[in-house]
Amino acid sequence: MKEEKCIILDFLLSGYADRRHAEPIAQAIGTSFFTLLELVPRENATLKSEQEVYIGEGKRDEIKFIKGSLAYSALTNMAKNILPDIVEELVKKNEKKFIDFFNAAGMITPRMHQFQLLPGIGKKHLLDILDERKKKHFENFEDLTKRVKLFPDPVKALTKRVMQELEQDEKYNLFVFKQKKKLY
Repeated sequence: MKEEKCIILDFLLSGYADRRHAEPIAQAIGTSFFTLLELVPRENATLKSEQEVYIGEGKRDEIKFIKGSLAYSALTNMAKNILPDIVEELVKKNEKKFIDFFNAAGMITPRMHQFQLLPGIGKKHLLDILDERKKKHFENFEDLTKRVKLFPDPVKALTKRVMQELEQDEKYNLFVFKQKKKLY
């Protein structure tokens, strides 16, 4: 499960201040699996926050190599500050992926459904979502909020959940792919 593209959160031209052999470093988030990554840019590459860069197989224009995955706690303050807005934009941009989640999500345990991991969704919303999707699959976020009464803003709920998964070591991850070893 490798990322093809990522969004730059912070670019440290001189690297980390506490390291002896400083090299330029970029902190980024993957656009598909919300993987937090540490990247080494090519020489003379100047990256900007919120810039999308290609990190997949083959020729990479701006990125020399991927150092590995990062923990949320290792992000710079700048990266942490813009991360929620970037996550929200990625949720909006990938609306189909998230609507597919609402159309296919199931039970985690006999007593817990995946929907219950989303902030603001309790038993009442769970039952309403399940009833409505039996009638017809949801088409988009607007359709979901129209058909499920008093449903919290799905973009905000999904963004909050992704942020929880990034910030904490959650028992169940719905959207963030975490791997214990280096990814690349």
